[in-house]
Amino acid sequence: MNAVDLIESFSEFKEMKNIDRGTMMRIVEDVFRSTLKKKYGTDENVDVIVNPDKGDLEIWLNREIVPDNEVEDEAIQIALTEALKIEPDFEVGEEVSQEIKVKDFGRRNILSLKQNLQARLMELEKDNVYNKYKERVGDIITGEVYQIWKREILILDDDGNELIMPKSEQIPSDYFRKGDTIRAVVSKVDLRNNNPIIVLSRTAPEFLERLFELEVPEVFDGLITIKKIVREPGERAKVAVESYDDRIDPVGACVGMKGSRIHGIVRELRNENIDVINWTANSQLLIQRALSPAKITNMVIKDDSRVEVFLKPDQVSLAIGKGGHNIKLASKLTEYEIDVYREGSEDIDDVDLDEFVDEIDGWILDELKSIGCDSARSVLEISKTDLVKRTDLETETIDEVLKILKSEFE
Repeated sequence: MNAVDLIESFSEFKEMKNIDRGTMMRIVEDVFRSTLKKKYGTDENVDVIVNPDKGDLEIWLNREIVPDNEVEDEAIQIALTEALKIEPDFEVGEEVSQEIKVKDFGRRNILSLKQNLQARLMELEKDNVYNKYKERVGDIITGEVYQIWKREILILDDDGNELIMPKSEQIPSDYFRKGDTIRAVVSKVDLRNNNPIIVLSRTAPEFLERLFELEVPEVFDGLITIKKIVREPGERAKVAVESYDDRIDPVGACVGMKGSRIHGIVRELRNENIDVINWTANSQLLIQRALSPAKITNMVIKDDSRVEVFLKPDQVSLAIGKGGHNIKLASKLTEYEIDVYREGSEDIDDVDLDEFVDEIDGWILDELKSIGCDSARSVLEISKTDLVKRTDLETETIDEVLKILKSEFE
C-alpha cells in the first residue's frame, strides 16, 4: 500500500462528511508525523510533503553522514558506507535525504495510521457539527424524520447530521412518519461523551417567533417588534407586538388580509389559536388586552404580582378560556397572578369556595380555582362534562363536589 492508496481509501468518507481535501491532507500530515515520531523518536528531521491537488504525499528522512563506526542514532545518522550506496560521491558531514514508503512502516503501523485517520476525521466532523449548530440556536431548520421512538424522534438534516426532538418538545397533536419533512427551531446544543447533541423544538416560543418572521415581512425587517410570546403548545398562544412606525398597524400586519398571514402559522402549529395583541407598558391596559376576548368591567391591582379583575357572568368563561388556557397565558404574558371575580359575587346567595375546606380537600379546591372558579355558584354554572374536561378530577370526585355545593343552597 502506498500513501495515495491510503488517502484515497478515505475519499468516500471525506465526501460524505463534507471535509475539503486541503483539511484532510493536513490531518493526514499530522497523523503521519505522529507515527514517524513513535518510530524514530522525533519528527524534526522528517519532511512530510503534501500535495492537495494530486491527493498524495511524500515522506523524506534527513540524516547526517558519519564514519561507519560512529553511528549513535540511526534515526538521525547514517554510516558513510550506507550513504555511498545511495550516491557514490557523498562525504562525511553531508546530509542524506531518503524517501520513506508507506509499505516500509509495517502492517501494524499502517493499521494504526488508518485508525488514527478515521478518528481524527470523525473528531473534526463532530466539531464542525457542534460549531455549526451552536451558532444556529434559535433558528428554524428543516429536516427529514428518520427514526421514531417512544420518547423522541431522530431527524436528519440536509447534510445527514443526526438531530433529535424529544417528546416534550413536540406539539401534543404532532404526528410524524418516517420520511416526513419537519420544521423546528434549534433549541439547544450540548456535548455528551464528546458527541454533539442537537435538540430541536416545536413548542419553544422562539419557533413561533421565527414563523412570524417567515410569514410577516414587517417582522423580518424589524418594522414590527415581537415583545413577548407565551404558549400552550397546540392549544393557544398570545403574541404581544409593537411598531415604532405609527403608519403600521402591528396586529393587522401580523394577521394579514382575512387572516392570510396567520393561517399558515396556525396550520404549522396544528391549529394552535394565536391571539395577537398590541404591546403596552401600561400594566392595566396590557392585562385588559391579554384577557381578550373577555371584556373587563373593573380591575384592582393589588401589588406587583397580583391583580383582581371583575367581569359580568357571561364574560367569565371567555376570560378563563377552554381548559383555562386563556387566563394562564394572560398571567404569563403580563406577569401578574390574575384573580377572576364575577360582578356581584359577594352577594349573599353565593359562597366562597374556601368555606368548604372542611368538606372538600384543599387540592380539589385548588384545581377548581385553577380554572377560574372562586365560588360555589361559579362551579355549579359549569356542566359536569366541562368540569371533567377542564380539570384533572375524576368523574366521581366531580359528582361528590357538586353534591356538597348544591346542598349549600337547598
